Amino acid sequence: MTLSAGQQIPADAEVIEGEASVNESLLTGEADEIQKVAGSELKSGSFVVAGKVLARLTYVGADSYAAKLTAQAKEMKEHRSEMVNDIELIVRVASFLIIPIGAGLIYDSLVENGTTLQQAVTSMVGAVIGMIPEGLYLLVTVALAMSAARLARKSVLLHDMRSVETLARVDVLCVDKTGTITSDNMSVTEVFGPVGSSSLDATDDYAQAQNLLARYIHTVPDDNVTMLALRSYYGEADPLDATDVMPFSSKEKYSRVRINGETYRLGAPEFLLPEASLAANRSQMEQRTSEGLRVLAFVQGEGPQTAPLLFVALINQIRENARVMFEDFAAQDVEIKVVSGDNPLTVSAVARRAGIDHAENWIDASAVATPEELAELAPTTTVFGRVKPEQKKQIVEALQAQGLKVAMTGDGVNDILAMKEADCSIAMGGGSDAARQAAQVVLLDSDFSRMHDIVSEGRRIINNITRSASLFLYKNIFSLLLAVFSILAAYNYPLKPSQVSLISAFNIGIPAFLLALEPNEKKQHGRFIKEVLHRAVPAALTSFFAIAAMMSFAGLFEISETDVASASTYLLATVGILILFGITYPHNRYRLGVILLCIVGFVASAWFGWSIFDLRALSPRSFALCVVFALAEVGVLDMLNFVNVRIRKAIDSFSVS
Repeated sequence: MTLSAGQQIPADAEVIEGEASVNESLLTGEADEIQKVAGSELKSGSFVVAGKVLARLTYVGADSYAAKLTAQAKEMKEHRSEMVNDIELIVRVASFLIIPIGAGLIYDSLVENGTTLQQAVTSMVGAVIGMIPEGLYLLVTVALAMSAARLARKSVLLHDMRSVETLARVDVLCVDKTGTITSDNMSVTEVFGPVGSSSLDATDDYAQAQNLLARYIHTVPDDNVTMLALRSYYGEADPLDATDVMPFSSKEKYSRVRINGETYRLGAPEFLLPEASLAANRSQMEQRTSEGLRVLAFVQGEGPQTAPLLFVALINQIRENARVMFEDFAAQDVEIKVVSGDNPLTVSAVARRAGIDHAENWIDASAVATPEELAELAPTTTVFGRVKPEQKKQIVEALQAQGLKVAMTGDGVNDILAMKEADCSIAMGGGSDAARQAAQVVLLDSDFSRMHDIVSEGRRIINNITRSASLFLYKNIFSLLLAVFSILAAYNYPLKPSQVSLISAFNIGIPAFLLALEPNEKKQHGRFIKEVLHRAVPAALTSFFAIAAMMSFAGLFEISETDVASASTYLLATVGILILFGITYPHNRYRLGVILLCIVGFVASAWFGWSIFDLRALSPRSFALCVVFALAEVGVLDMLNFVNVRIRKAIDSFSVS
């Protein structure tokens, strides 16, 4: 088949005749064009920039290089959400426990206490409802769906809603240079003259050389990003009356214009200048290349008589807001690794310009002999250059082996192996189809600043669901403890299903939903279930001790079961408000408004709906005992929270040591 400029190579092939410049950036990550001649290999997924070749297909369909990478990307391993996993664990444990405990409560009520079957079932249902975290899974699903909708309005597509939580927890963010840190645009930063040349050959002064270059770039037909940057810098100019024009050749590394026997060329200095001239100007050129700039030479003449007229320094533009984003990640203790197929010196300079810490720590991955050596270097290296697709995956695996959560960004086929292995993968909307399909998150407008929005949404979900889950788990643990106590002490479970529903509404459901909507960008440390238990256990124990004591003292003070049930509801609500105060600290107007709404809602429901919720006016003895235990709950909760904090610090210090 014949391939010419502008065509994408549909399958792996071998060049039979002709020459062409091929861009393989989507496969290798290297932006430089590669010259292909007879016998050269063409890879599917790359495209012809210039020239024309006759090629013979060697591998097609599933056997081609790009297809094999894409096939591996489709075999994405399932990345489970830590938060969702822990919530599922809570639900599984509750589902396992409610059967034996429910049976034990019915047996205790019928056999030990001699109640009717209706009373036994009612008592059992009150305990079981309290043990089930109803609404928690729904709350998580709604929160994730709302986050996905908010991000969609900001041109962020989520293939997996749970990925926002994963990204909010990452320790390392691996980014590609081309298409991620840098945009596809270039700009001219400086035009300077050669060393020791006050009067330039074939020109009267520096201004005439500038004018000659301005006309030159409007004479050659190239439309690459370099030429577009030069035309933008110089503006409109009349083309030269050329007798011969050669467009830029990736093989020769320059373009050429001849005018009445005089030759002018523009391209890479090392391909244009004689050794003496190159040595004389090397210092000023290296000074700019060390800063990540690309230097071109505009010269007159050919061969040993070639003389430099001007040098042009160009810069590959950093994406807008990229520096701010990297600084933000650094402030959040997220380490940045730059993994690119380009020259490591260039990548390091670009990383420095983008504000990435420790960008001077770089390696040339092509010089790394084994995966083991690469894994050893990965934790301490910031910039990886000349990286093959397989090595990108090995870098991600090496970081994960250190116990780190890793996110990977990319835009080409060369990135998808690493994206597949990462805990969270992000693709640029302007990248390859394979990369977009493999990623969990796609930045549709290729705006890297959207990463802040994604992380913010992830932290909103983690922090708010952690708070809300503490409320749910508080009721679940309390109900479990009280049910076991009722079975062992041969008491009827005191709370009715309607009373548990009242508590669930104003101490759990309403505040959990309202707090889940609040912005919250604090980075969460520690495992989800551990954080929830630390908050919920002290409150659950406080309510259990108070209500268990109320049940025990009821016989001594001749308090009826109806009064015990009503008093237990008030005691449970008291601790519910106390834990709500605790998890919303530091308070603001919104959080205080939520707490006030819950208090007013509970009091109003208990006052006007007393018959619905089986609440009765307490006898003087019941009321006095309820007040005493309510006051005691405040002190007991403070004491248990203090003990909990000390235990937690001791465990953390032991883990560190």
